Amino acid sequence: MEELLRRNGHEVVEVLVGKSNSRRLPGFFNRSIQAPVKRFLSPNFLPTPANKRVSISRSVAYNVLKMPTYLKSICYIRRRIEESGADLVINFYELLTGLTYFLFRPSVPQMSIGHQYLFLHSDFEFPDKSRYSMGLLRFFTRLTCLGAQEKLALSFREMEDDEDAHIRVVPPLLRKDVLSCEGTKGDYLHGYMVNAGFGENVMDWHGKHPEVPLHFFWDKQGEEEVCRIDDTLSFHQIDDVKFLRYMAGCKAYATTAGFESVCEAMYLGKPLLMVHAHIEQDCNAYDAARTGVGIVADEFDLERC
Repeated sequence: MEELLRRNGHEVVEVLVGKSNSRRLPGFFNRSIQAPVKRFLSPNFLPTPANKRVSISRSVAYNVLKMPTYLKSICYIRRRIEESGADLVINFYELLTGLTYFLFRPSVPQMSIGHQYLFLHSDFEFPDKSRYSMGLLRFFTRLTCLGAQEKLALSFREMEDDEDAHIRVVPPLLRKDVLSCEGTKGDYLHGYMVNAGFGENVMDWHGKHPEVPLHFFWDKQGEEEVCRIDDTLSFHQIDDVKFLRYMAGCKAYATTAGFESVCEAMYLGKPLLMVHAHIEQDCNAYDAARTGVGIVADEFDLERC
């Protein structure tokens, strides 16, 4: 987005990034961003003890206890908006930005961007899951865009704008490294897991199919850069350059259904297996499967790739 704005004659004066103890900024962000970057503490979802899927109860309890810290972050966001001299705030699905606009009504216009705003689109179809979970997801999404004059919903496929909800449907934002990449078909399966607990699932499958080369990426703390299980299974720490190289040359891609990497696989023409780790990814996987670019599974059943 910064590159797109600068190319069209705009100035990006500052970038605010929410941080947590469980997630790291991707390497391409740290290398490519030109504007000054400032960090603040932001809410985050916690996994279940098995470290596979998100635990709603643990996440709610943890974030309620952190509310005094988040209130300080909201005040910090308000101060940075005022002092930066910005003419427009672009919010990428950050809850605290929406709450800042709800509490303090900054005079600077806000635009919210994210694929999640499709969940507020009248024509979006949800998977057949808990109505309670879907309601929570839509409620959370509305909180992130409080005060937004316009919402840009990133989508796998073309959809009409929803004028009543002030939602414009736009294509995904792909980094230029992906756009300049050419896909080839190799003999290995490539994968990414948002929570390292899925590694056991992958190793179980590998034990039954040791002849299939597997290269999976994770962010498991305390592991080496490459955790080599044997000749055909390796777990790699997140490295965006290496990740894209493996993506370009793989036979198929298996992932926990995050929007960005699914879009990258689609662009490079890779068959997709999508395993949801939380309700948002459940919606992503269902929508991508409806588009005809992959299949959905509850576990990493790689034989389906």
